[in-house]
This record gives sequence, structure tokens and C-alpha cells, in this order.
Amino acid sequence: MRFNKGVIFILLGASFFGFTPIFAKMGFSYGYTLGQINIVQMIISSLLLWAFTLIKRSGFSGLNKKNVVQIMATGCFIGLTSIFYYASMQYLPASLAIILMFQFVWIGIILEWIFSKVKPSPVTILSIILILVGVFFASNILNGDIKGLPIKGIIFGILSAFTYAGFIFFSGKVAVNVDAWTRSSLMVTGSTILVIFIFMGDLPTILPLETNLLKSALGVSLFGAVLPPLFFAVGAPLVSGGIANILTSIELPIAILSASIILSETVTPLQWLGIVIILIAITLNELAPNITRLRKHQENRNDRLNN
Repeated sequence: MRFNKGVIFILLGASFFGFTPIFAKMGFSYGYTLGQINIVQMIISSLLLWAFTLIKRSGFSGLNKKNVVQIMATGCFIGLTSIFYYASMQYLPASLAIILMFQFVWIGIILEWIFSKVKPSPVTILSIILILVGVFFASNILNGDIKGLPIKGIIFGILSAFTYAGFIFFSGKVAVNVDAWTRSSLMVTGSTILVIFIFMGDLPTILPLETNLLKSALGVSLFGAVLPPLFFAVGAPLVSGGIANILTSIELPIAILSASIILSETVTPLQWLGIVIILIAITLNELAPNITRLRKHQENRNDRLNN
């Protein structure tokens, strides 16, 4: 049996993304604001992605004034996700902020239902229920640990899930014929413009650029916006879409582990149970349609042989 290298590339890409909370929390611990971290990390991300795009000599065919604006507007969802996700971490443990952001899975299913008229199957509905059960355990509500936490931290976490789901939904529909690296660079450029506009008041405080701010923002940039797309771009064409989505869910346990080990956040066995339930739900939602198709194909084949 031949091993698929795409599996390794996607696992690495998703794993890298799981380390972003470490650098975000580090930046906050140094006393930097949400605006300072976001501005610097977006500028770094934009410069690095354009460098990769130009070095790779990615094509610009298929671009026009209309879809350039559409691509950059779609990229604004990246900036909003970054703002809400890291804002949530200012008030909540990183492990809880990650779990809240991961609700993009079922939110994305709802968006497909509303905008694309793709009605969820019974298996998909079961997956959504399992995800919500998983969140119930993973948030540690039973131990009362969620009580007393700032409500705005929870709101920011949920908002990050909505904007990330929006990014995934619209990025799969806008200018898909344009080179992936060119699209990614334009998206991050749009995101950078949005972040600078929102946090314009923080611009004068960035220069001269301090080492600790650069270190924090560079870590968030590399592990959040540069390395994951790089590895996904290489690995995604080598595996099916369903398998890719399942593999990217490794981001959740990696992020929780990094928060537990490096940030010394307590993660209880009940929370791990919730995380496992969420991962099972994602796997079920992705694999069930393929299993159904294979079963029908086998039944049709058997009918032909019997006739």
C-alpha cells in the first residue's frame, strides 16, 4: 500500500495553526494590545505570502478588477477572525477560546443551508448535536469553571467561529480559477487593510518596533497565516476533500495540548472527553457520505452481477 504524502503535509499544516495561541498569549503577557499584535502580524503575513507568490512565480491569469475586490473582501474574514479569536484569549483561557472558535464546523453547515440551499442530512444533524454535546463537556460547565468568566470573551470566541466559517464558505466560491497562492496573498492584503483601518489609533505606537512585539507577531504570523497555507497547498491536492477536513481537525487537540503544556492551563479528563466527541462528530460528518456512496455502488454492482 502506497503512503500518501498529502496526509503528512496537511497534518503538519493543521498542527502549526494549533500553536498560534501560545504567541498571542505571549504578546499579551508583554503588555501589547490587540491592535499592535494584529497590525504587525498581518503586515508580516502579507509580505511573506507575496514573497512566496513571487518566488514561486504564481500566475495572475483570471484576475480582473471585480474579482480582485471580491478576493480582498473575502480576506477581510481572516482579519476579523484574528481580531475576535485573539480578543477572546484576552479574557478566556486559550483552551476555551479555541473550543469556541472551532464551532465554525456546524456554523459552516448552517451557512451552506441558508446560502446554497444544501439541506443538512440526518448524519450532519447528528454531527451538529454531537459537536454541541462535545462543547458542553469541553467548556467544563459541569465543574462551574465557566462561571465568572467575562461574557465578552465568550462573545468574541463565538464571533471568531462565525467569521472563520464565513471565510471558508466564501473563499470556496470566489475566483476559484485564480492561482491559490495569488488568491491567498490578495486575501491577506485585504485583511491587512481592514486591520490597519480598525486599529489605526495603534499605528503610532508600533514604531520603533520592539523585539518582543516582533517575536510575538512573527510567531502568530508564521504559525497562523503562512505555514498552514503553504503545507495545505502542497497536501490538499493529494487527498480527498473529506479526508483533508478530518485531518485539519487535529488543530483542536494540538492547540489544547499546547495550552496545557506550554501555557500551563488545566485541561480536565471531562474536557478531553468533549474534545474527542467533537472530533468524532467531524469525522462522522465527513466520512458518512463516502461510506453511503460506497455502499450504494457495491449494491448496484451486486445487482448487475446477479442479473
